[in-house]
Amino acid sequence: MVIAGTTERVFADAESQAAAAADRIAGAIGEDGGDLVLTGGSTPGPVYDLLSKRSLPWDRVRITLSDERWVPPDHADSNERLVRERLLRGPAAAARFIPLKTGAPTPEAAVGTVAAALAAIRRPFSCVLLGMGDDGHIASLFPGDAMDETLRPDGPDVVRPARAPNGTPRLSLTLAALLDSRLILVLIRGEAKRAVLRDALAGAAPHLPIAALLRQARCPVEVFWAP
Repeated sequence: MVIAGTTERVFADAESQAAAAADRIAGAIGEDGGDLVLTGGSTPGPVYDLLSKRSLPWDRVRITLSDERWVPPDHADSNERLVRERLLRGPAAAARFIPLKTGAPTPEAAVGTVAAALAAIRRPFSCVLLGMGDDGHIASLFPGDAMDETLRPDGPDVVRPARAPNGTPRLSLTLAALLDSRLILVLIRGEAKRAVLRDALAGAAPHLPIAALLRQARCPVEVFWAP
């Protein structure tokens, strides 16, 4: 299915989904290296496991995150920890990782430092990998932000502080920053999330961040769905 520049691919299981996503990201890196924006959560872990074993020009790859919880890098909820443990090992350990979490006490206090650090990453990104929450959020862009700067496709900011519904402080790339890419992959598992996806594609849920991503024409989006 192709709607508004979005392609949906359906896989029989999580294993084939992960293998296809790893192939797609490896292709985006290519022979000359590339710059990646990666995500946290449970779905991308197998993708990172597969990528870590690939013979790619990892010494010419720079990696950052779409968003981060404001927790220590060794915390179980840290996206940085996931990427370090599942991807940055073996051949992929040669990649340069640019974290979002700093020693600042709050995400608000870290915005300037993180934005400056991200300036070292080449734009457009080679590939952005995202997941989606049951509520239609992407990165740490949550429903309710539809009129906020975070969801402006042409906004000036690269990163902005965010709060999860449970109050957890986070730092997130804005939609404008995420769209500054050659390709965006969205990994989705389960029927409930597929229903949210369908509503977003059909225009029935324009308030959702996933809808803002899927219905823009600036960057191609490929949705990989598995049960």
